[in-house]
Amino acid sequence: MSLEHIIFLFFAGALGGAINAVAGGGSFVAFPALLFTGVPPVPANATNTMALWVGTTASGGAYRKQLNIPHRVMIPLIVTSVIGGVAGAFLLIKTPAHTFLRVLPWLLLGATLLFAFGKHLTGRIRAGISRESSNAAITGAAIFELGVAVYGGYFGGGLGIVNLAMLAALGMTDIHAMNKLKVILGAVINGVAAMAFIATGFILWPQAGAMTAGAVLGGYSSAHYAQRLPQTWIRAFVIVIGALMTIYFFVRAYK
Repeated sequence: MSLEHIIFLFFAGALGGAINAVAGGGSFVAFPALLFTGVPPVPANATNTMALWVGTTASGGAYRKQLNIPHRVMIPLIVTSVIGGVAGAFLLIKTPAHTFLRVLPWLLLGATLLFAFGKHLTGRIRAGISRESSNAAITGAAIFELGVAVYGGYFGGGLGIVNLAMLAALGMTDIHAMNKLKVILGAVINGVAAMAFIATGFILWPQAGAMTAGAVLGGYSSAHYAQRLPQTWIRAFVIVIGALMTIYFFVRAYK
């Protein structure tokens, strides 16, 4: 790998980590960057997952005071994240990535609309994932998260936006608490997927190292900065990122 590619992937990782920390969607910077340097799609996807997993996990430290979710809620979400992340990773290994790329823009469109308008659709479940949530509400959230985790383990692009959309639909309104929970669930999903990719030899380590270094820097510093912004700004940023990614991948998939 040339020095130019190392520098390019470092800055792509930094930008991807920053976007993941603020809204989600960093893979749509990092993944194309790997393709641009000549990495085939499936190894690029696996390497991107590994690099941004580390960066997203690093950003979680900046939100450590923002979350107060009971164990009876957190544990089912984490368990389904592990199961779905492993299933999605092995689905990627066994099937061609280009098939999923044609479905991806539709998923992103739905996730962006859900995040933008989810609070208007949840009048009766406003308790969301609070301490008073019923067992049925927690079960529903866990099932939803299982689907999100399969998606994240398979491709991962836009995982943060999909998770934020789920949390909005469940009644969460504090964007910083949502970001923290998004980081935890994303770290679990991408972590188990990364382990599967390591075990099967899909990670390209020189590229992963350059991108991981940038993702850690971008993820942690941007998570701190994001907390100084008004919540309405961050919500608007999430919606804009989601819309731009949706348009880009519709054009790419159906041109």
